Amino acid sequence: MSDPSIGADRDFIEYVVKQLVDDPTKVIVTRTVDEMGVLITLQVSSMDMGKVIGKSGQTAKALRILLRVIGSKNHARVNLKIVEPDGHEVAPEEITTEKKSSKKEKSAILEEEIADQHADLPDDLTALNEN
Repeated sequence: MSDPSIGADRDFIEYVVKQLVDDPTKVIVTRTVDEMGVLITLQVSSMDMGKVIGKSGQTAKALRILLRVIGSKNHARVNLKIVEPDGHEVAPEEITTEKKSSKKEKSAILEEEIADQHADLPDDLTALNEN
């Protein structure tokens, strides 16, 4: 019987992530197999989390897609779980939700600033043209 902790999917993620990060010695990749499929768990240093996740989660999404392709070749469902150094899991939904909330906050601030500028304008704009 083969060892479930060894696989091409695990080796692939380990190789790619070690090429992306500044501290490859802190990259830890584990592989587990259960009735749901294969789960690849990835841990990197806190300084390298941004590189692994990428802008708006694009790098993490790409890694997950490539893992699914590798899994489909072997008729297995492969998932990637990225774990922060403190043990908290980084889910794809968290990445996009954080981005959306910050955009909403910025939009609200801009609307408020525009409203303040508008309030400073005189009610009768023809008075500005006469000066």
